[in-house]
Amino acid sequence: MESVLPFVIGVVIIVIGLAVSIGLHEIGHLVPAKLFGVKVTQYMIGFGPTVWSRRKGETEYGVKAIPLGGYIAMIGMFPPAKGQQVHEDSTGFFRGLVQDARDSSMESITPGDEERAFYRLPVWKRVVVMFGGPFMNLVLAVALFAVLLMGFGVTQPSTTVGSVSACALPATSERQTCEAGDPAAPGAAAGIEPGDRIVSVDGQKITSWNESTAIIRDHAEEPIELVVVRDGKQVTLEVTPMLSERYATDAKGQVVTDASGDPVTVQAGFVGISPASETVQQPVTAVLPAVGEQITGVAGIIVNLPQRMVDVWNAAFGTEERDPNGPISVVGVGRVAGEIASLDEIPLASKAAGLLGILASLNIALFVFNLIPLLPLDGGHIAGAVWEAIRRGFAKLFRRPDPGPVDLAKLMPLTFGVVVVLGAMSALLIYADIVKPVTLL
Repeated sequence: MESVLPFVIGVVIIVIGLAVSIGLHEIGHLVPAKLFGVKVTQYMIGFGPTVWSRRKGETEYGVKAIPLGGYIAMIGMFPPAKGQQVHEDSTGFFRGLVQDARDSSMESITPGDEERAFYRLPVWKRVVVMFGGPFMNLVLAVALFAVLLMGFGVTQPSTTVGSVSACALPATSERQTCEAGDPAAPGAAAGIEPGDRIVSVDGQKITSWNESTAIIRDHAEEPIELVVVRDGKQVTLEVTPMLSERYATDAKGQVVTDASGDPVTVQAGFVGISPASETVQQPVTAVLPAVGEQITGVAGIIVNLPQRMVDVWNAAFGTEERDPNGPISVVGVGRVAGEIASLDEIPLASKAAGLLGILASLNIALFVFNLIPLLPLDGGHIAGAVWEAIRRGFAKLFRRPDPGPVDLAKLMPLTFGVVVVLGAMSALLIYADIVKPVTLL
């Protein structure tokens, strides 16, 4: 029971945080819509049956049973068809979708409110209304990352030695313990001890662990001078890195992978020391670059989504492991949050930082995903408005008649397909997160 309660608390925190994020997303649509005079009939968090609602003025505000999204209902989302009448008995399924969308849009416009229809707004105002939702998620993500980086700080390798290996094993070795016959690690032989803070390597002043590692890797079989601070005093040691198979790393110390995703190995100098970790609060200038990296990462997942979903399928119905950096569903996010909250090995501040990081990443995902230029996503409406501006711009340039609003209702068959695909992917991810979840343990 003691381990279940923190797990549940972690899940509840993420559920509440997600609901707040969705609510703010819809406020991002609601506020500019009302400022521009569009009639908004509903503001809802969630889908399905209404759990609670209250009407204020012309808008009904409420919460629905399934907290997996939200919406605001604006009148006149689609313009009427130009000079054509589609008959119900000759439409077919997909033509029916188009006509149903137009009919629903027109029926939402009550007498006297014709000028308050969404489609009548100038293009730039429609873009502002539709971009307002993702923008709110971006603002929330920036705020959360600011608290995370500037308040809690980032755990990173320090210049202090955390552990010293007794023997030298290749990076690809499956063994983690020393056995008779294994070569001694140069660090232990040179007298390096846990707790030593590295000041300089080979005469070069050290400010980060990656700097010391880069020098050591470049000096295989060469004796180099290592200056450390031990018990408040500087101690000079001589160590000769041995040539060993190590993983290739980039400038940030991250392992480099090849085209198939396997780590690349190289022959490099090896001493056999590992850093201790320290939590360092970051400056305000680190916030936006961190947000940018997150946006790039999410965009990369979306671009490679077909292959990612194939990997999820293979993991869910086969023997492959889940990619911890791949897509997961809300169920998976809740599970990871519960695991973070229930870990006894980490302090409360680290748990709070972990949950905050999940919420920040969720808002980045909402920002990027909603900007995909496909209906029914916000990006689809933005793309339609931009295309309308381009068409009207060319018409004006070549002195042609104004082509009028873009009829996005014609895209309802494509929208139907997008909804089906998104639903199928969501179902697969939820199933995979149940039978083969991404875990921290």
